[in-house]
Amino acid sequence: MTQPAPLDPQEFRKALGTFATGVTIITTRAPDGSQVGLTANSFNSVSLNPPLVLWSLANNSLSLEAFQKAENWAVHVLAADQEPLSTRFAKRGIDKFAGIDIEQGLGEVPLLRGCNARFQCRTAFQYEGGDHVIFVGEVLAFDRAENAPLVFHSGRYAHAAHKGGNQPRNPALAGSFNEDFLGYLLGRSHFQFFSQIRKALAEENLSDEEFYLLSTLTLKRIMSADELDNGMSSVLGEHSDAAAGALIRRGLARSVGGTTDAEGPAFQLTNEGSALALRLISAAKAVESQLLERLAPGEAAMLKTLLHRLLGAIDPGSGLLWQTPDAKAAVPTGA
Repeated sequence: MTQPAPLDPQEFRKALGTFATGVTIITTRAPDGSQVGLTANSFNSVSLNPPLVLWSLANNSLSLEAFQKAENWAVHVLAADQEPLSTRFAKRGIDKFAGIDIEQGLGEVPLLRGCNARFQCRTAFQYEGGDHVIFVGEVLAFDRAENAPLVFHSGRYAHAAHKGGNQPRNPALAGSFNEDFLGYLLGRSHFQFFSQIRKALAEENLSDEEFYLLSTLTLKRIMSADELDNGMSSVLGEHSDAAAGALIRRGLARSVGGTTDAEGPAFQLTNEGSALALRLISAAKAVESQLLERLAPGEAAMLKTLLHRLLGAIDPGSGLLWQTPDAKAAVPTGA
């Protein structure tokens, strides 16, 4: 009988990574009383009656002995906004619980707050599983919340949200120009969003372009015309000179040519311009907050992530405004 070829470990890992999983933090109390916790995505259910769950831990883990000797441990299913917590508990050699508000669970096991679900367990079985030990626990208590989950896929964190019905309301429009057309969705969303900001702009007699430029100039004390053109050409286009001139005439900005490394003019907000920009940006952020509250938990982060990726795909220069000088120098300028 022909023996199968050995598996490539790296490719095998990548193949396993195509299965999207949730992210958990497992905690327990070591025999010496210290708190132990780590990030794991190997959590799974075993049985409803009796209520059993399992997870696995590598044989070379520094926390293995503590969990092998523990009578109780807890599984925390993380929410979408708990990625920093997941990253912290995935590290070695740090006090993972420092500064974290915790509760005491069964067996004095530390419980983290703000999770999608928490399962307090008593060790039922331990099994050898290749290069891991598999822990099976009986669930003694649990609680849950309605939040978007933190997801791990192909070695990276991801977002998940409930999928709503997105079929065209008119079946005759399927496959043609309809409400799923990206240009329609982006255009109408932009129009409706800024319609709630334009009242504040109108009170200050500012155009959209002047507001874009005013708020952008808050990013740096002095910004060259080249930086503005590179970062906002797709937003202002041929209107950038007119917008800059309008701000200067109103005393909201000033030209400070020759004070940057770049050739050509540079611009700086005046005190009046800075104060106005702060008021308008605060109003815009308030509108943003009100709109995002209408989305389900976690969907706001997912929406922004997808829009960043879309913008990076269709306008690679869009990120130049947000980079440090060192990072800008490293951005390739040609293919």
